[in-house]
Amino acid sequence: MNSRFPLDSETWFNNPVIERQLWPATAETLLMVAIASLVAIGLGLLLGIVLAATRKDGILESPAPYRILSAIVDIGRSIPFIILMFVLIPVSRAIAGTATGWQGAAVPLAIAAIPYFARLVEANLTGVEQGKVEAAQMMGASRSGILWGVLVKEALPALLQSVTILVITLVGYSAMAGAVGGGGLGALAVNHGYYNWNPDVLTILVVEIILIVTVVQLLGDMLSRLVDHR
Repeated sequence: MNSRFPLDSETWFNNPVIERQLWPATAETLLMVAIASLVAIGLGLLLGIVLAATRKDGILESPAPYRILSAIVDIGRSIPFIILMFVLIPVSRAIAGTATGWQGAAVPLAIAAIPYFARLVEANLTGVEQGKVEAAQMMGASRSGILWGVLVKEALPALLQSVTILVITLVGYSAMAGAVGGGGLGALAVNHGYYNWNPDVLTILVVEIILIVTVVQLLGDMLSRLVDHR
């Protein structure tokens, strides 16, 4: 195939691969990342709150449960994503009905992201000034009220930045998943850009991924500023 960057009728946006497969591959990547992000944010937030509450000096300090949960989170974060994809093939089949394509890749993406986001949430919540927690306790606030009304509320700007980091990380992981049958832009880049050596296809896909990451970062920064009332 092409070994240079010629400007003819079969290259760049006139390339049949780009014309026929770019938007479907983009949709697959966005769906994969969106589903994995929603699952990771929901479960990771809850897990992070529990970690922050049960750690030393937390409002529900409980050393044994904290150590167990912390160990599980650390193990989950330590497994390389590619290996996790293969280990979770039966789980992907059971949940998504397939271990391939964007549907199959969304399962390990979400599972890999949960402990990652949980640690971010824990760090965000423990960064809230202790004086605000003590003030709420002196006013007779319940523990659940302190968790959601003080810790989560005060940490909301940082939490939104963590969500931004999570989504951007998942965009990169989704491209990695595409290299091993996960579909999306990663699969398009590997199958048509690398193996068939279409540098124009690779360039367009890299630029598109950069644009996606840039848009996510801009939206995350904007939302974080909107909720920051300090």
